[in-house]
Amino acid sequence: MRFTTVVAAVAVAATGAEALSLPLPIPGWTVSQATGFNLDISNKYGSPIPPWKPGHKPGWYYGPGNPFKYPQYPCLGGIICKILPYFPHSLQCPKPIPPKPPHTTTTTKTVKTTSTKTTTVTVTTTTTAAPTPTPTNGYTPTFSNITAAVQADDFLTFGLVETIDDCFAMCNSVAGCGFVNTYHDVNGKGGSPDLTCSLFSKCHGPEDADNRGGQSQPDGSIDFIIDSDGFCKDT
Repeated sequence: MRFTTVVAAVAVAATGAEALSLPLPIPGWTVSQATGFNLDISNKYGSPIPPWKPGHKPGWYYGPGNPFKYPQYPCLGGIICKILPYFPHSLQCPKPIPPKPPHTTTTTKTVKTTSTKTTTVTVTTTTTAAPTPTPTNGYTPTFSNITAAVQADDFLTFGLVETIDDCFAMCNSVAGCGFVNTYHDVNGKGGSPDLTCSLFSKCHGPEDADNRGGQSQPDGSIDFIIDSDGFCKDT
């Protein structure tokens, strides 16, 4: 079984080794042997072919709400997050972006009583803001809702995520990441409805977004790009 040997090591680590501040490399092991996936930096963290070229596939999946959604990809949740710190040159599980706090609004109502006295009543209501792809958490938007994705030589890696914040979290966990491009690849990525999360080292604008899809899929369909958003990481 893929994780049999590693599970034993993690069990030992849980009793003492995990208390150390630094990950412990295991001599002779590679991340491929430990997890079944080549998540080394030299392999673009599992996605050596960028998403605008034929034959590409996501290198990973990150979705805190459903960490085991895609068994064919390394899902960054659960036991794999205990294994990856042993391989510091490989992809690491990200820290989730904190949720946006609810906001409170205060309204004032004027009520007239039967004695003709006027009473002012302050009513406080709390509402939770719906998640929106706004510039938060250290990222500034460069384009929004276009029908093309960035393709550039400074490509780092790409995978699948549930939300834009999940892609921010991935960028925060990849050394040198400076730009996030999220989009829906309709008919692509095996028909996945999730966002593609492409990471780059340099900032990009819409002028670099010239990947519009157009690749033939195994079922005979042609993919196309929608909902493409770009964000530069603040320095």
